[in-house]
Amino acid sequence: MTPAGPQDPPQTVRVGDRDVRLTHLDRVLYPSTGFTKAEAIDYVVRAAPALLAQLHERPVTRIRFPSGVGGETFFEKNTPRGAPAWLRRQTLPAAPGTDDEGKDLELPFLDDVAGLVWATNAGALELHTPQWTVGPRGGLRDPDRLVVDLDPGAPAGLAECARVAHLVADRLREDGLTTVPVTSGSKGMQLYAPLPRPRTAMQVRQYARDLAHELAAAHPDLVVAVMRKDVRGGKVLLDWSQNHPAKTTITPYSLRGRERPAVAAPRWWDEIGPGLAQLSPAEVLDRLDADGDPFAAG
Repeated sequence: MTPAGPQDPPQTVRVGDRDVRLTHLDRVLYPSTGFTKAEAIDYVVRAAPALLAQLHERPVTRIRFPSGVGGETFFEKNTPRGAPAWLRRQTLPAAPGTDDEGKDLELPFLDDVAGLVWATNAGALELHTPQWTVGPRGGLRDPDRLVVDLDPGAPAGLAECARVAHLVADRLREDGLTTVPVTSGSKGMQLYAPLPRPRTAMQVRQYARDLAHELAAAHPDLVVAVMRKDVRGGKVLLDWSQNHPAKTTITPYSLRGRERPAVAAPRWWDEIGPGLAQLSPAEVLDRLDADGDPFAAG
């Protein structure tokens, strides 16, 4: 999509069989590189087959950057007022342990390219999702995946995350679980493992906790399983808490709202080693064209 000029008025475009209103396409969302809203929309449209597969049947919490990454930022769970009538939404009880506990939330789903374009136009660069899904008739389902978040404590970085990722993957393989590594687009990584049989969210959370503490005990120089900052320096936190039903994780293929445009990028295991780096939107699109989606390889 070509950026609009500074005087261009709002426009309505046809995306599939939906009408989507677009505004300020020339707005710079990442001042460090000049990356605009039009370029962000172009990215989600081109990445849509892979991105929509990750969003499928998961309610989407958005982190919005209406004026770009240097401006106001806010976290949005509910479907906003003024959302298009065609946007799927579902009223669900807030998960226990959240600030909204006891309330009902009207959560949106991004089911198609039009939904991605609508969200990105609203400045929703980061799309976060839970590990559980919602059926087409609104039924809550148990988690269908395990996630282990690898968060490095300075001076540790992505190189240390790569070492720990292999330790985690090897241990999960012993239990029959295969993993896909994702560089987060920020500091660290996530590992995703599809779950072959139903387990409750709390069972998955407990499994992830036990795994993290086991690896921290076996590799105390490299791995930590508690969030206390005084023990995290130079080590990688295995954040097992992301499997709690109240938590969401950055969705694979989502943009990140950091200084430079980057993506939560699924990777191939032979890349996970020295020299590993976060990827830009252009790099992710090139990789999808050339190599396909690591999540689809299995």
